[in-house]
Amino acid sequence: MQVHLSALGCRLNEAELQNWATSFQKVGYSLAATPEVADLIVLNTCAVTAEAARKSRQTVRRFHRSNPEARMVVTGCYASLEPQKLEQIMGVDLVVDNSDKDVLVDKVKEVLDIPVMPEFATEPGESALFARNRERAFIKIQDGCRYRCTYCIVTVARGEEKSRTIDDLIDEINKLYAEGVQEIVLAGVHVGGYGSDIDSSLYELVENVLERTEMPRIRFASVEPWDLGDNFFKLFANQRLMAHMHLPIQSGADSVLRRMSRRCRTEDFEQLVKEARTQVPGFNVTTDVIVGFPGETDEEFEQTMEYIEKVGFGHIHIFTYSDREGTKAARLPNKISKDVKKERSRRLHELAARLKAEELEAQIDQTVPILWESSNQINDDGSQRYHGYTPNYHKVAVDVAKGKSPERLILNTKLIAVDDEQGCLMGEIVDEIPDAEAELSNHIQITQL
Repeated sequence: MQVHLSALGCRLNEAELQNWATSFQKVGYSLAATPEVADLIVLNTCAVTAEAARKSRQTVRRFHRSNPEARMVVTGCYASLEPQKLEQIMGVDLVVDNSDKDVLVDKVKEVLDIPVMPEFATEPGESALFARNRERAFIKIQDGCRYRCTYCIVTVARGEEKSRTIDDLIDEINKLYAEGVQEIVLAGVHVGGYGSDIDSSLYELVENVLERTEMPRIRFASVEPWDLGDNFFKLFANQRLMAHMHLPIQSGADSVLRRMSRRCRTEDFEQLVKEARTQVPGFNVTTDVIVGFPGETDEEFEQTMEYIEKVGFGHIHIFTYSDREGTKAARLPNKISKDVKKERSRRLHELAARLKAEELEAQIDQTVPILWESSNQINDDGSQRYHGYTPNYHKVAVDVAKGKSPERLILNTKLIAVDDEQGCLMGEIVDEIPDAEAELSNHIQITQL
């Protein structure tokens, strides 16, 4: 039996795919690289925006057309919010609510009555890991969120906060390291809220990861800025914590943040960023911004533009607001017209691109350790182009001669130029590059929205 695992959207969905991959393998499944050859398809859906929900439905239909004989299981936020709509789409055999994700494999066996092999353990040295590109793994540390930002449907779909124990997470990280993973990303719906239900905290978890594992590189998924205590950035004195955090601000106008029910003022956010950059050399802050939130005036938008330019960000995810049924924001008055939202988005994208270009230029001539990912790009001269990320999360490309491969290795690399067309840095590996090994296949499909 072969199962194809696919996800839309966030890093938490990605982490869940990795957990299911291990669980399916333990009961005798092999992992299929494409839906066309699978006996079973599992799709982890997204619903963060109306467009994400549409893509989730579209993907279900596309998978069924590509392999109408396969059984299909659909889960995730869209599946939890609109299960009846999904059940009516041809090809869907089982819809699994977010609350049942931890027992998804058991439900598949029980409800679909698909035969499986007896449970087995992998042989010594045999990896059961199918992480994305195999060098990085996403660790689900918690689920759910206790806050209710007015625009957010995910808190409805994911429910109450539920944290995994520190010991459980340490065991998972140590196993991943033993299997060759070089970098982890701590992911969740409300990462900064980790431990609220088990008398712990994100700070305590990170302390334990640093003390009880040898994982070389540790990152965070998106963290709400109000969750970080006064001493949080002292943790980064340990250079295994990568000098980057994604801290969503959403707007540069306090009046808009109040309508969003955000728990952070622009002044506090700016001070937090200043603290991070003071304590951690080269610290890179990336963020999210919503344009066209209901009632956003021209003055409020200009405040956002000025604020973003003043603070500066290495990258900005820009979302054009759209109503999500079931949220408070959908009931707010003074909706912004499509034309105004489009123009504001265009201006903000231009500003974001300029800020990113300036940030990339500032990296030139540095030599930094980079974890190199797999490559499927062959140049005209026979060399291969590989990509990786600096510790502070800037994308770097390097061309490597045929017969050599830096894949899954952390190698010192000099940053020599900016590739304006690709929006990334060009590098030159300083360390010796070993001979190429057999290509490792990737059996998990991720689509970022």
